[in-house]
Amino acid sequence: MGPNENSSKCGTIVTQLIQIIKEISSMSECKNSSKRIYSNLVRRVKLLSPLFEELVDKEDDEMKFLPVDQLHAFESLKIALISAKDLLKWVQESSKLYQAVQRDKISSEFLHITEQIEEALSKVSYNKLDISEEVQEQIGLVHAHFQRAKARTESTDLQLEMDITKVQDEADPDAAVLMRLSQNLHLLTMDDLRKESRAFHEMVITSSSDLGDSFEMMSSLFKKLNDYLLTVNPEVDMSAVDKSMIKHRSPVIPDDFRCPISLELMKDPVIVSTGQTYERSCIQKWLDAGHKTCPKTQQTLLHTALTPNYVLKSLITLWCESNGVELPRTQGACRNRRTSNSTSNCDKAAIGALLKKLANGNIEEKRAAAGEFRLLGKRNADNRVCIAEAGAIPLLVELLSSPDSRTQEHAVTALLNLSINDMNKSIIVNAGAIQDIVEVLKNGSMEARENAAATLFSLSVVDENKVAIGASGAIPALINLLIQGTPRGKKDAATAIFNLSIYQGNKVRAVREGIVGPLMRFLKEVDGGMVDEALAILAILASHPEGKISIGQAEPISLLVEFIRTGSPRNRENAAAVLWSLCMGDVKHLKLAKELNAEQVLKELSENGTDRAKRKASSLLEFLERVEDAAD
Repeated sequence: MGPNENSSKCGTIVTQLIQIIKEISSMSECKNSSKRIYSNLVRRVKLLSPLFEELVDKEDDEMKFLPVDQLHAFESLKIALISAKDLLKWVQESSKLYQAVQRDKISSEFLHITEQIEEALSKVSYNKLDISEEVQEQIGLVHAHFQRAKARTESTDLQLEMDITKVQDEADPDAAVLMRLSQNLHLLTMDDLRKESRAFHEMVITSSSDLGDSFEMMSSLFKKLNDYLLTVNPEVDMSAVDKSMIKHRSPVIPDDFRCPISLELMKDPVIVSTGQTYERSCIQKWLDAGHKTCPKTQQTLLHTALTPNYVLKSLITLWCESNGVELPRTQGACRNRRTSNSTSNCDKAAIGALLKKLANGNIEEKRAAAGEFRLLGKRNADNRVCIAEAGAIPLLVELLSSPDSRTQEHAVTALLNLSINDMNKSIIVNAGAIQDIVEVLKNGSMEARENAAATLFSLSVVDENKVAIGASGAIPALINLLIQGTPRGKKDAATAIFNLSIYQGNKVRAVREGIVGPLMRFLKEVDGGMVDEALAILAILASHPEGKISIGQAEPISLLVEFIRTGSPRNRENAAAVLWSLCMGDVKHLKLAKELNAEQVLKELSENGTDRAKRKASSLLEFLERVEDAAD
């Protein structure tokens, strides 16, 4: 390389470095969970400017003798600073919720950039640059800052982590926690949430990697923050959209907003276990038909639970507002455009004849008709719709109070099968069935009690039914079945109790009815087949103050540590969740966990557990370290 070429190249790269540093230095303040690491990186980069400003002021003949190795060092530094600028810009523009739930990943990316910059600076020989001692000293200090930064991990915002965990794990989180989370994430208005929705959607459609559990976590957090802000700002103007932006033509619906089954705009999008999103009525019809696979991927579904996709629902609403599109007002039946019109697979004449017997027959005829409806309702989805449309549900509800135990069994089981259909759930509840089902749960035969418990679980999938079922006296009856029932009955009762306890008021009822004692016995009876259910219920009860106290009084710490050490992945997760709740603000439990060598099993869990287990384990480890520091 000739002198002139050297000088030209050096002048160009120095000018480029000055420009990049200016761009980074002028970046606006970051207002999200990455604020601290963002600000630290901007501040450190800004301190590099005196070096290059002094170099650019030198005459060309002074620049000619800059060694080639220093040019290479500057090239490396330029590449690192461009990466830093891109990362900082991404942090400004990307989803705040994503950055909050992926704090460790974001911190690692900042650490990687810091290491790149430090490595480039370590190749710069300041004595070869003919710069003033003052600037040499300052750049040496900046280099030292980068060296220290790459050697340590940014400290975790423990309060933010605790708030996210609480909001995610609790169905009805405390308003104070939601307010603090809203402030920390700078999601303070509905307009902030609209911007967050757009940022998240942009990230989803441009991301080349699977968001995994982060998607559901962000959906849940978004929904709860949305509900909170609507509560504190009930007068918010939801129509603050620039109507002049609405095109006078039919807008093209984004593919992401169409149901893969019906190909129509989704009103109530839900996520299945494979991570795919469908319109609720469409995927429910698919499941009701007996399918066990994901229609889009053909993967076997691990479970049939449907998780509301609140983020996508919000995005669809915003898109509709911006494009003058009206959302469908009624759900209606899902029509699959890719298949021919299906005919109803039910015998309406037979159902009509059975209905007459159910309404006007003698005891034997009513018993037989209820038994037939029980079988028909189990057979297929079309039967469940036809039976409900014929008006059989109120008549079956009446038979719940029949003195004939077999008739009662048929009636409650028929209602259980019919309740698989979401529309039928509301018909059953509106027919006044809940109290009668609870009476069967209390006084019926063991088979009737088991199926009553399963019916209450099915109905409790609808959130408002959780409140009504809890108020009806179902929980003490379910606890009795949990204690006295057959293995199947215990599991039905446990499933119903777990689902009901998602509502805060039912947690209190279960705790006050003495559920903790039986659950602790299940944990000690490892061969009893109820450990999974017991830990799951304890994990949800421990999030309530009364549940936490009651569980703590049962002295469970040693059992929980043992399950974290030897349990299945889900049991380890739930045991860690219970332990986390007990140790929050309770030094006595923390010290006991420490005495039981919980740190060792928690470290292993933080590396190899489920995502939720890792979060709980990492948080517990921090608490244990604080106890150790305080003791020192």
